[in-house]
Amino acid sequence: MNEKYAVLVGLDWADQKHDLCLIETATGQKERLVLEHKPERINEWVRDMIARYPGQRIAICLEQNRGPVAYALMGYAELDLYPVNPARLADYRKAFHPSGAKDDPVDAALLLDLLMRHRETLKAWRPDMKETRLLAALCRDRRKAVDLRSSMCNAMRSTLKEYYPQALSLVGEELYSDLSCGFLMKWPDFQRLASTSQDKIRRFYYAQNCRSEKAIKERLALIAGSCPLTTDETVTEANPVMVKTLIGQIRALNRSIADYDKRISQLFKEHPDAFIFKSFPGAGKQQAPRLLTAFGDDRDRYESAANVSSFIGVAPVIERSGKQVWIRWRWHVPKFLRQSVVEFAGSSILFCPWAKIYYNEQRKRGKGHHAAVRALAFKWMRIMFRCWQDRVPYDEQKYLAALERHGSWLASTVKKAQKAA
Repeated sequence: MNEKYAVLVGLDWADQKHDLCLIETATGQKERLVLEHKPERINEWVRDMIARYPGQRIAICLEQNRGPVAYALMGYAELDLYPVNPARLADYRKAFHPSGAKDDPVDAALLLDLLMRHRETLKAWRPDMKETRLLAALCRDRRKAVDLRSSMCNAMRSTLKEYYPQALSLVGEELYSDLSCGFLMKWPDFQRLASTSQDKIRRFYYAQNCRSEKAIKERLALIAGSCPLTTDETVTEANPVMVKTLIGQIRALNRSIADYDKRISQLFKEHPDAFIFKSFPGAGKQQAPRLLTAFGDDRDRYESAANVSSFIGVAPVIERSGKQVWIRWRWHVPKFLRQSVVEFAGSSILFCPWAKIYYNEQRKRGKGHHAAVRALAFKWMRIMFRCWQDRVPYDEQKYLAALERHGSWLASTVKKAQKAA
């Protein structure tokens, strides 16, 4: 298997330097070296290797398929990258070093050994096209911005509870909304709010498109019937400053998230596979691009739906020992991709009749909410894989007809539900 490559390389990368262990397949001669983490040094080494073995290919085994080194190497057509899950390398290391000792040169040698002896279990990394990789990066970074905004909102909620709990009932659940930020900037403490006329407060709600008379009356009654939680000036003067600071950060994140949404929407609209993923019920403008990036555009990457389900982490792990069998959550997976698929499955319950029936059946069997959604996600993965492989949009009637041909209980249950409706 190794004859197609002139050189096999094990590369253990780090922030400051990279340890390499390589072997010439023709002579068996080994070499070790250390590269500084500098673009010039990395590119110099690659060009030197290409010049030493003109017209031949080089295989490099390294951890993961993202990071500065992977990005630096992926631009060379002469290189084939074989990414390895860090957990797999750790387990392989334990086979030779049970003490748990770890060293970068040793890891480089182990990566080379994996490439030499077990390359049939590795898969060369074929990067998706630029548009798919850009869409994946934007979706991933957007989620980070949303998580950061959530942490800001949690900090603001905690601060408001210390001195101004009424605000949590007056601004609604979404502390990042324009209404919430505008309200708290205008009235950062209860004393200022209580001294404001009801007409002015009513006009504020109207200006924020909150025009439910019932909701406004309930909020005005809450203000009229409340009193400050504390009159300690240390608390009432310091906490509003923190609230305004957090609002400034939340508003900046709101603008950034809106920019992400605009860019993601445009990229997704222009992507050749967009029609597949926007056809799934409940995917929406946020979930559909994330589902697309979970699969990518390399149709040879996964051999079956089971492969992609295992890689993303939706498929459970079954362990057996003697007469005991237990099923557990899959570890060491791309968590954002798994999160994307599971969140889509939860959304599909509201838009897809058979998904709702399947979810309810799982709950009747004693599964909790999250376990039932994961089971539904596993079922959706097979459907999405087939649509992705065949490049066809999802057709619910076609899927239900296939279920009926196979005598599935789900098809008969959906038919009964449709007749009852």
